[in-house]
Amino acid sequence: MRLIRWQPYPEMETLRRQMDRVFDDLTQVNSETRTAWTPGIELHDEDKNIILRAEIPGVEGKDLDIQVTREAISIAGEHRYEKRNEEKGFYHSEFRYGKFQRTVPLPVPIQNDKVEAEFKNGILTLTLPKAEELQRKVVKVNVPNN
Repeated sequence: MRLIRWQPYPEMETLRRQMDRVFDDLTQVNSETRTAWTPGIELHDEDKNIILRAEIPGVEGKDLDIQVTREAISIAGEHRYEKRNEEKGFYHSEFRYGKFQRTVPLPVPIQNDKVEAEFKNGILTLTLPKAEELQRKVVKVNVPNN
């Protein structure tokens, strides 16, 4: 059995980097210029469409800015903080507030002028029609009789 010496310095450096990341995340929430959070997404490929679903709870549709190119989608908005006066008891919130932006590269080019959007129960659903040259086309091939 081979002995391996314990070297605490690399482990301490890893711990320091992790703590720096935690404090960076905390300062991003309070900064106006940085993004506080990004919405989670699902991307699903269908025959003629790409379906993108984004989880954006607590945001109204009017507060969303969605921009679509042939290759990517950008979703931006703001989850606004509601000021509350609590005269009795303790007030505690773990909600994330602030501006957000998420750019999602698409696996195939789309027809960005035909995108359809639906926003229901905090879920944004975008139906992105694929560019016509990429849609699956079925062609019948005739085999000659010999």
